[in-house]
Order: sequence, then C-alpha cells, then structure tokens
Amino acid sequence: MAKSKTKFVCSNCGSSFPKWLGQCSECEEWGTLSEQAVQDLGKTAIAQSVSSGRVLVANDFSSELVSDKSHRLKSGFDDLDEVLGGGFLLGGISLIAGQPGIGKSTLLLQIANFVSQNAAVLYVSGEESAGQVKARAVRLGGSKSEQNFNFVSSNSANDIAATIATGKYQLVIVDSIQTLTLNEIASAPGTVSQVSNSGNAIIRAGKSSNTSVILVGHVTKDGTLAGPKVLEHLVDTVLHFDGDRYGGFKTVRAVKNRFGATSETAIYEMTDKGLASVKNPSAVLLAERQNTDGSVILATIDGTRPILVEIQALVNPSNFGYPKRTASGFDINRLNLLLAVLERRTKLKLSDKDVFVNVVGGLKINDAAADLAVIMAVASACAERKLSDGLVVFGEVGLGGEVRSVTLGDRRIAEAKKLGFQSAIAPKYLKNSFVLPVSDLREALIKYTEQ
Repeated sequence: MAKSKTKFVCSNCGSSFPKWLGQCSECEEWGTLSEQAVQDLGKTAIAQSVSSGRVLVANDFSSELVSDKSHRLKSGFDDLDEVLGGGFLLGGISLIAGQPGIGKSTLLLQIANFVSQNAAVLYVSGEESAGQVKARAVRLGGSKSEQNFNFVSSNSANDIAATIATGKYQLVIVDSIQTLTLNEIASAPGTVSQVSNSGNAIIRAGKSSNTSVILVGHVTKDGTLAGPKVLEHLVDTVLHFDGDRYGGFKTVRAVKNRFGATSETAIYEMTDKGLASVKNPSAVLLAERQNTDGSVILATIDGTRPILVEIQALVNPSNFGYPKRTASGFDINRLNLLLAVLERRTKLKLSDKDVFVNVVGGLKINDAAADLAVIMAVASACAERKLSDGLVVFGEVGLGGEVRSVTLGDRRIAEAKKLGFQSAIAPKYLKNSFVLPVSDLREALIKYTEQ
C-alpha cells in the first residue's frame, strides 16, 4: 500500500509546506500550521474523471447578454449603491470586511430592513441569537415589512446553502463566514479549509438560484481579510469597512468589483439610529477648525470623491535622546520620509524634536497629494507660523524637495471653491487662476507662512 502523503497548511494565509514549521514563512504567524492529507488521484483516476464528464453545450453569448441595471437591489444608501455600481446584483456575491465593532452588522441590518420592503430577505447569524438581533433591529427602527424579513441562527454551511438554493429569498446575509462549518470537513470553524469550502458551497447556491448573497468576513490585526485569499477571488465584490470604531467617520470602499468601479467611497457616521450617510464631509470636518500654527487644510481625494480635511501637527522639544514620531490617520513611514526631506532641504532642525501629526475626523489618508500639506503643517508648528486664512494645500513631494503634480486637481479645486476658500497652494503644473503655484518646499514655506 502506498504511503499516504500529508502537507502542513497555515490557517491564517493558506500557504502549504511539506513539513511542520513553528512560524509560517509567508504571513509570519506562529503556531498556525496544521497537518492535512494530500489526495493523489493518479493517472488512472484522472483518465476516468475525463471520460465520465459530459460535453457542455454553449449558448449564443450575444443572446444571453442583458443589462444588469434592472437586476439590482437598492441598499437604501445612495452612496453605497454607487460603490456597488448600482446596488446588489441578483446572483452576485458580496464580501464585506472590517474591524470588530466598526458597524458591519448594523449596516447590514439597515440594508435588510430597506430591501425587505420590496423583496424577501433572510438574515443568517452564526454569532448572535434571534433575541440579540431583534433588540438591535428595534433600536434601529425595526423592519417596515416584517413578513419579508426572516431571521435564522445557524452555523451549518450545508443548511444555509440548501436554504439559498430554494430560491425563496432575493437577498441572503450571512454573518459571518468564519463561524460556519461544512459537514464534510473535520476541521474547526475559521480554518482555511472550512472558510474556503463553506464559502464555495454558499456561492454555488447563490449563483444557481440567482440570489444576492452578502458574506461578512473577519479581519486580522493588520487589517487584512482573515482566511484564504481564494475567498476574495470567488466572490464578485469585496467591500472594506474602515474607520475609528469609537467615533469619527467610517468609510466603505470596494477593493474588487466585477460589476462596477472601485473608485467610489461611501462615508458614514454612527448615530443612535444606526449609520447615517455624510453628504458633505468637508463641511463637517472643518466646522470646528481654528486657524493656528500647525493647522493646514488638505484637499484630498478618496476614490473619486474630493474631501477637505484638516491636518494638524505638533512639534515639541524631545526630553530623550531619541525623538518620537507619531501619526494618526497617516502612514508613519511616509511621515519619517517627509521629515527627512524637510530637514535636508530647508533650515529646519527636527532631530531633537518630537513630531505628532493628526488627521481630524478619524479619516485615514493614503493620498500622495497629502505630502505638501503634512510638511507645511509640521514646518508651521516648528516655526510657530500659521498659513493665511482661505488657503488649501495639496501636492506630492519628491526626495529633492520638488512639488509634483497630482491627479484630479480640478475636482480638488472645485471642492475648495464650493466651501469658500480663496486659493490653493498646489503644483505649478496646474493651469488655474485659483492656484498659487509652487515648485519646491522652500518656495511654499517662504511665500505662504506668516507670523
């Protein structure tokens, strides 16, 4: 008898290894490798599988092609529908992930309440009981059409897939995929094999019954989706729910969308009645702003949406030999690079000072155009000089101190004009009378800071 083969699979990232290791070399997690049997079919079994298959009959693709606009379920949030490309597509599978406590279940319950007014909805919870979900639904206003809103608590992927396959429901929400188990798999819930196989069973059922399915996914401590990467490949849409779980704005953006763009962003704030869309985030973010040294208004882009946000900087003498660098809402590695450029290309000395940078409102800025605003905020705080009122700032900064052009400059300028700003400190490549052009850091700091 041939010796059975085994492999060791990481439960965090799904990587496989021929022998056991204490640490996964791919995701660098400890103690996540577990032994699994490897099924070797052999040449005879492969030949039999080919001969037992049936020939597929292809249809005329042009006759099957229809517009998907009329086959979508509206979520009740206009900005979320834009992120999705028009709403939840019937037969489409969506995966939403976010930090614990960010508001995923709240958002999905609000969506279920709205969709149930016109379609049958099933909410499947593997984490909470019916009483807990009912209490939240009552707090959020309850469903306006309770005969179409159905709830079940289950951890069986087999039962959930069989229920979806009946085609009785137009929308099914599964919260969450990490709590499900498939009867044919012996491993514990949340492992790579359980998540991938349970997800595959539910996706097949949703596609065959033309049911829109929303899966909730957990995230790791570094913010990436937990479980196998194959799950993201199987679904049609992947949504990331980001923000501060204790306050501030929360954003929903699509990182994958087979039926729409991935450049839109939905912005929400938590209220006592659930999540509410923020129609004009720039005005809300700047409502309490005081023009002092270290405060700069950045015209940024989140997806394709222009937002004005305040960048605050604080510079203090360091009491220790190693200066402290802290950033909230901005990449700390990028901050260290910009501080090195600022110190090298200007006369400011920051090697003996602690630097703190904060993005007001709990937003996370990943825009390269934030470079100039962050540098001017730090320089303003260090020199105790402030920028003139009515100025916004944006521009990418190179290692030579040059200010480079950025994308969607016209949208940034239009948003600044709408909120009453007079000028924008921006790269000289933008041909607009609203722009105060600068070519490098020194020019920006000398011309546009005042006592």
